[in-house]
Amino acid sequence: MSLLEAAACGRPLVATDVPGCRDIARADLNALLVPVQDPGALADAIDRLGRDPQLRRKFGKASRELVERNFSSQRIGRDVVALYQRLLAQTA
Repeated sequence: MSLLEAAACGRPLVATDVPGCRDIARADLNALLVPVQDPGALADAIDRLGRDPQLRRKFGKASRELVERNFSSQRIGRDVVALYQRLLAQTA
């Protein structure tokens, strides 16, 4: 949830390159992804963002847009209703 909340706030992301994280942290779009159990890569990614204000702005803007497009309450509600309709149609 913390990645989703950070993205909703328009923040650039640094995340581990694993399923789940990649749903919201998209490599080179809004995030720097690092390998699991690699503290050096994590430190390098944080340092890179810290030294590059333009990259932070670009990733932050992309994070907010990604959340608005894919994770808004309206989108989630619409998708849940569509799922229920499909499930009900299968049982009828």
